[in-house]
Amino acid sequence: MRTEAARGPIAIREIDHVVLRVIDLARMQRFYHEVLGCAEVRRQDEIGLVQLRAGSAMLDLVPVDGKLGRVKGAAPGKEGHNVDHVCFRVEPFDEAAIRAHLAAHGVDAGPGESRFGAEGEGPSIYLHDPEGNMIELKGPAAT
Repeated sequence: MRTEAARGPIAIREIDHVVLRVIDLARMQRFYHEVLGCAEVRRQDEIGLVQLRAGSAMLDLVPVDGKLGRVKGAAPGKEGHNVDHVCFRVEPFDEAAIRAHLAAHGVDAGPGESRFGAEGEGPSIYLHDPEGNMIELKGPAAT
């Protein structure tokens, strides 16, 4: 299910990147690499930035104690997060295999449900990364 893009100079096609301010860079990078399969593409330690490939998009991890991270103030915590959740489109979407992989990494996931996304209604699972950010793994729209 797609709708025509708005007319004008800005026509959004897809998410380019998401930036997460993080407390424990090594732990977060391991999670996104080992559990979700995101590979490091670029690293700029002098400013505090690690960029990971997440499908066709990028996921930037910015340590809160680095040059970039300090600009935004206090670290995310129990009372406030950077974002509500980030949704990664997953294909193929084999729920049993995904759950087994998450469990092998000690990651608890919520129930699988059908949810609406960019391509329409389809399967989805919510989980949390090591610092409490909610992640949605989204399968293809049901036909």
